[in-house]
Amino acid sequence: MKSSRMLGLIMIAPAAIMILLFFLMPVVLTGVFSMTNMTTATGISGGAYQIAPHSLNDLKSTMPDIAEQMSQPRYTIDETGLKAVEGLGLDAGIATELRAKHMGEVFKTRREAERMIKGLDQGPSTTQVKQISEQFNRSVVNSRFSSRQELFTALDTLGFKLTDAQKDSIAEATYTGWNWTTENFSRIVSSPDMARVLFNTLLYVALVLVLFNTTYAMLLAIWTHYMPAAPATIFRSIWLLPRITPVVIYVLMWKWLAWDTGFISVLMGKFGYPPKNYLLDNAYNAWLFVILINGFIGASMGMLVFSSALKAIPKSQFFASEVDGASRWQQIRYIILPQMRWPILFVTCYQTLSLLASFNEILLSTRGGPGKATEVWSLAAYHTALNNYAGNLEYGLGAAMALVLVVIGIVLSLFYLRIFNYGTLVSRPLIED
Repeated sequence: MKSSRMLGLIMIAPAAIMILLFFLMPVVLTGVFSMTNMTTATGISGGAYQIAPHSLNDLKSTMPDIAEQMSQPRYTIDETGLKAVEGLGLDAGIATELRAKHMGEVFKTRREAERMIKGLDQGPSTTQVKQISEQFNRSVVNSRFSSRQELFTALDTLGFKLTDAQKDSIAEATYTGWNWTTENFSRIVSSPDMARVLFNTLLYVALVLVLFNTTYAMLLAIWTHYMPAAPATIFRSIWLLPRITPVVIYVLMWKWLAWDTGFISVLMGKFGYPPKNYLLDNAYNAWLFVILINGFIGASMGMLVFSSALKAIPKSQFFASEVDGASRWQQIRYIILPQMRWPILFVTCYQTLSLLASFNEILLSTRGGPGKATEVWSLAAYHTALNNYAGNLEYGLGAAMALVLVVIGIVLSLFYLRIFNYGTLVSRPLIED
C-alpha cells in the first residue's frame, strides 16, 4: 500500500509542479505586486535616494524651510575643495590657511563663504575670492545616494541638523524605488475611470455571454441536432471557423467589413451615405462590433459542448415523446433543457472567466475606443501595466486591477454554482442496489 501511494505521488509530481509554477505562482506574484507602487520610474528591484525638484516640491508642504535650504547650494571647506584650490595656481598659503583654520566649516550662502575667504591672511583679490569659493560649492539636488545612510551623511556634511521625524519624511519623499502600499486599491475604488471600465466589463460579459455563448450556442446545437448528420457536420464546421482562425486575421476580416473603405461603407454609399469607420465612429457601433466579434467565437465553443451533451441523451426518450405526440418545443422544454444544466453551468462559468480575462479581439479592433468607450477591465489592466501612451507603466496598479478581476471571477463562479445547484448535480444517484 505504501509503495503504491508513493508511486502515485511520483506520477502526479510533474503535474503538481506545473500547476504550482504556471498557475499558483503567477497569482501569488500578482497579489504581491498589487501591494506595491512599482512603476517604470521605480523599477522592480529597489532604488536609490535622490533629492530631485519634484521631491523638494513634496517636502515644501510639510517642511518648507528645510526644503528651501536643500534647494540652495552650501559651501563646505573640505579636502576635495582644497585640492581644487591648490590646482588653481594661487598662493600656496591660501590652501594651507584654509586647511588649518576652517577645515570642515559649512557656510549657508556664498556671501558668507567669500567674506571668510577675503579675511584670510594671504589677502586674495576679489577675482581670486570668487574662484576659491566656487571650489567649495556643494549641493545635494539631483544627487543619487545608494542608501539612506549615505543620503543623511551627505546632509550632515552640509550642516543640516534633522530630527528623526524629518529624516523619515525626507527619506520617503526622495526614495526612487518601490514601497509596500495599499494605495492601488484606494485608487481603484475612488477613480471614476475605474467605475466606467467596470461597467463596460459587466456590460460586455453579460451581453456576449447571454446572447451568444449560451443562448445562441444552444440554438445552434438544437438546430444541428434535428438536422441530418451530413448537413449538421458541415454547419458545425462552418461555425468553428471563427475559433480556429488566427485572431489577427479574424479581426482584420471584421475591419475590412467595417472600415471606411470596407464592404459596409461601399454598400451604404450606393444609397448616398458617406463612408465611415463603423468600429470607431461612435460608441454604439463600436459595441455592436465588439459583441459580434467575440460572440461568434464564443458561440462556436458552446455549440460543441451542447451538441456533445445532446448526443448523450438517449434517443429512446425522443422516440417515446414522439409516440406520445410531443412537439419539438415540448421535447426541448421537457427533455433537452432539464438534462443540460451541467453543460450550461460549465459553459457559463468557463466563458465568464474567459470573457473577463480576454481582451485580444478588443485590442486589435478598437483598442478600447472610441474614447475608451469599449475599454474593459482586462484591457485597462494591460494598458496600465504593460502598454500605455504616457510611458510610465504602473506595474503595481496593473497587478491590483488583475487581482480584482480574479476576485470577481471567483465570486461569479460561486454564484453560478449556487444558481445551478451544484450540490445536486454532483450528488450520488438514488439507485437502490
